[in-house]
Amino acid sequence: MIAETAQRLNALSPAGKSRAMQWSNAEFEALFLEHYPRIVNVLLRLVGERTRAEELANDVFWKLYCTPTRRQSDGRVGGWLYRTAANLGIDALRSAARRRKYEAAAACSRGEAGTAGPLDEMVRKEQRRRVREVLAALKPVQAQILILRASGLSYRELADALEAKPGGIGTMLSRAQAEFRKLYLELHGPEEEI
Repeated sequence: MIAETAQRLNALSPAGKSRAMQWSNAEFEALFLEHYPRIVNVLLRLVGERTRAEELANDVFWKLYCTPTRRQSDGRVGGWLYRTAANLGIDALRSAARRRKYEAAAACSRGEAGTAGPLDEMVRKEQRRRVREVLAALKPVQAQILILRASGLSYRELADALEAKPGGIGTMLSRAQAEFRKLYLELHGPEEEI
């Protein structure tokens, strides 16, 4: 599958071919197999839809495949992948938030009501929406560290992904959590439970 994809990528354009030739099929396949499941999980936590997370994960690996400077032997490719995934996920969240805003405005202008489902599912969806709204409003680095940590990355992996010193990750994480709490309470009031 990877080899076929590489051949198709090489056939797309002469510029794509010269960039893509930096990766052997075996190298790229090994990176893909090693990181793809975790990249999808990071994006799934962020965007909440498996199909969208897989699309974004493919975009992450496409960027890696086409970026000539990413071929590094010092093991930092994983950090680049996670950072790129977080950035693409945050961009997708912001895009979705804008789309929902426009759709809600259009629905209000037509006088439409939302669809009702079971109460528990509505509450969960609303909580997820609020969390995603707050993540989209945070500074990108703060949103990245919260998402990546919630996805199970260790402090060392966070340091690699964010290109930060491992000793500063705890402080960054604590500040991001405090900012998340503050912004959540500002947006949704003190009576809401986090």
